[in-house]
Amino acid sequence: MHPALLGLVTIVLGVGGCLAYFYFSNVVLDRFIFPAKGENAGRNINRANMVRPWLFLFPAIAALGLYLGYPVVETLRLSLTDRFAGGAFVGLDNYWQMFGEPKFREAMRNNMLWLIVVPAASTAFGLLAAQLTDRIAWGNIAKSLIFMPMAISFVGASVIFKLIYDARPAESAQIGVLNAVWMQFEGGFGSLLLLKILPAIIVLGFAGIVAYTGWIFIRPLVKGSRTGGALVVVGRVFVVLVAAWLVWEAVTTIATVLTTELDYGEPQQWLTLTFYNNFFLMVVLIWIQTGFAMVILSAALRGIPEETIEAAIVDGASPFEIFFQIKVPQIMPTIVVVWTTITLVVLKVFDIVYAMTNGQWETQVLANYMFDKLFRANDWGVGSASAIIIMLLVSPILVWNVYTARKEMR
Repeated sequence: MHPALLGLVTIVLGVGGCLAYFYFSNVVLDRFIFPAKGENAGRNINRANMVRPWLFLFPAIAALGLYLGYPVVETLRLSLTDRFAGGAFVGLDNYWQMFGEPKFREAMRNNMLWLIVVPAASTAFGLLAAQLTDRIAWGNIAKSLIFMPMAISFVGASVIFKLIYDARPAESAQIGVLNAVWMQFEGGFGSLLLLKILPAIIVLGFAGIVAYTGWIFIRPLVKGSRTGGALVVVGRVFVVLVAAWLVWEAVTTIATVLTTELDYGEPQQWLTLTFYNNFFLMVVLIWIQTGFAMVILSAALRGIPEETIEAAIVDGASPFEIFFQIKVPQIMPTIVVVWTTITLVVLKVFDIVYAMTNGQWETQVLANYMFDKLFRANDWGVGSASAIIIMLLVSPILVWNVYTARKEMR
């Protein structure tokens, strides 16, 4: 059958099937199960009205159960079995094996790095773009250009950036933009400033922000102030431990950046440079997600009452004070929603890594690790265990995001 005809038949059968289901299910409900006649007519009408919403919800619930609920249960079951032992139950052995593999630890470390950099950078650039484009005459055109990458698939964007990172022999013209710029560096002060000192300062600033955040959480415990119940204390201690780990990672990263030997004057295979290559991959997702953040935050900025801004101007507030002390606090719930939404995308990132490095050169992430185990190693136990880990990481953020959205609606 011709694909166009097959698509038309699918649409007709799908829409017709839905209409037939809703019509005949209501007929059965009203005429046979709870008929509106006899001495119990009123009670039957009320019962039918109570059941009717579930008739409309049933197809969606069935589809979600079939395509979401069942796969989760089956994945959990497979994570507790061993394919090479005939599907025998092995308990948590797959998880212990996974935690012991260097590639899994590499994937967890890289995912943590993505979680730190991509949501923060995308939200910051989106907020900056939203603020600046609202102040220029051609702001709508600028917003369209910034939002345009959202229309590109992750694989398409990866191909674009692979061309940007492309390397040709030194005697040939460089078609990769990054190598064309890199060939201008010869190891002088400019190279030291842009490739050593500036990245070290950025990472040091990040370490300072993280350390200050950790101090905010630990300060009540140090001063002996009331901090709530035991659960709150445990949460504060956990945040402090994570902050300490991130600060240590930042310090070791600074040491790596300052001691790395770079071949000046020679084209670089950027995606093979460990540490740097992860950031080159992150740029792709930041480029895509900035447009999403800009659109949402621009709408939030437009919702700020003009009277508040005018009062601040009358009081002598500078543009920076108006932005950071008035606008940002008022749209903070929206910023958090945008941040967490991008975080969900980051936790599931796969296409970019798969298309650009396939997890080589220390760029492995959890989703790519899961793909390798399931479809290359044919190890459904460890592959399913990694899928469960991804689900456990995504679920709390998703639940919190839904809760926050409903709270905002109320």
